[in-house]
Amino acid sequence: MVERTGGERGPGEPGEEALDRPLPEKVRRRVVALTGDALGGLTVAELPVPLRQYARFTPQRRVRFAGNAMAAALESDPAFRRRIADRLCEALPELADSVRGGTFPAAADPVDVAAVAYVLRPEGWAKLVAAAGEEAQRAQAERAGEEAERELARLREELAQARAAGRAHAEGLRAELEAARKEADSLHRRLRSALSDVKRGEAAVRKARAELEEVRTAAAAEKAAAESEARRLRSRLAEAEAALEAGRRAVREGRSVEDMRLRLLLDTVLDAAQGLRRELALPPVTHRPAETVDAVEPGRMTPKDIARRALSEEDPALLDQLLALPQAHLVVDGYNVTKTGYPSLPLEKQRLRLLGGLAGLAAQTGAEVTCVFDGAELAAPVLLAPPRGVRVLFSKPGQTADELIRRLVRAEPPGRPVVVVSTDREVADGVAAAGARPVASVLLLRRLGRT
Repeated sequence: MVERTGGERGPGEPGEEALDRPLPEKVRRRVVALTGDALGGLTVAELPVPLRQYARFTPQRRVRFAGNAMAAALESDPAFRRRIADRLCEALPELADSVRGGTFPAAADPVDVAAVAYVLRPEGWAKLVAAAGEEAQRAQAERAGEEAERELARLREELAQARAAGRAHAEGLRAELEAARKEADSLHRRLRSALSDVKRGEAAVRKARAELEEVRTAAAAEKAAAESEARRLRSRLAEAEAALEAGRRAVREGRSVEDMRLRLLLDTVLDAAQGLRRELALPPVTHRPAETVDAVEPGRMTPKDIARRALSEEDPALLDQLLALPQAHLVVDGYNVTKTGYPSLPLEKQRLRLLGGLAGLAAQTGAEVTCVFDGAELAAPVLLAPPRGVRVLFSKPGQTADELIRRLVRAEPPGRPVVVVSTDREVADGVAAAGARPVASVLLLRRLGRT
């Protein structure tokens, strides 16, 4: 370890120096880069707690992801700054010795000098940083001025070349114009001679041309009428064929979808009726007129008694009651559940753990189970064998899992019990408006943990 000189002080020590203005951006970037390089030579125990998670990063990634954290640690943690200063003295011994002595080589980069002075904190370091920042700004201004002068000289040269080329081009155009004028005079003379010959033949040709034009006009009119009629007939034929095909397809698709929805709804109603009959233990007797009179009979439960037996929204038994409904369909927002229950696991293990629990739940309840994962950001399809009794779906590119869940709910016929597991309020409100029953993700996690 390199011992500190008498002129070095840390924050909070008597006589501490401080910058009267923000650290120049170039100096700050250089300080962060030097700290990122030196960070690899420290043990995890020597690092401040906020920087320990970046210990195994490369210097470039440390600068990218932990730049602000390293700058804050240098300013607020004297022990950490001294360790970084020791590493800089080992990496840049000549520059560090010069800065400690209050001077720096004339050929040294002012930004490097300011960065090393900021970390080492020798006597008068604030002035060194300020002077180096001003020197860097002056050098940048000089470079900008030189670039501007070179650009101005280049533009002047190009302007001179353009003017010379313009003059040469103008001279060429004048010569071409003179030649064109002479050629035009010659052509005018020839034209006048030809016009006199044409006029003599025009009288003989005019009559034949008129007759030919009449014949062409009549033929063109007949051809246009025939083509128009043919196009009209072809258009009507194509429309009729398209309408016929669309009607057939609509009949086929409509019949298939409606038959499926009606059959599923009918099965739901029949199972609900059978389940209600079994649960209420209704005897096979006919109703009698006296039973239609509204009255209170001894031993009958009132609506208040039933309300007192209702379950809490956080009771896992509520999920069992919902899945016990006939033809119940459980739709699960996969990542919403896994990131609520076990977010530290990799995505693959999250999926496998959730699907394993859903398979057991499907086997116990007999309900239809569909698990939806967000696949909009997947680079390639997921190789996954769905467990028995669980349907696994990934959303298409450009589509979120929330949209796919709402489409699944809308695809179900009215009257079928559909339960959607998601903590997302937007998803819950949307599926509730479509007739589904939303429940929180924690309710499913508690139910799976009870299995």
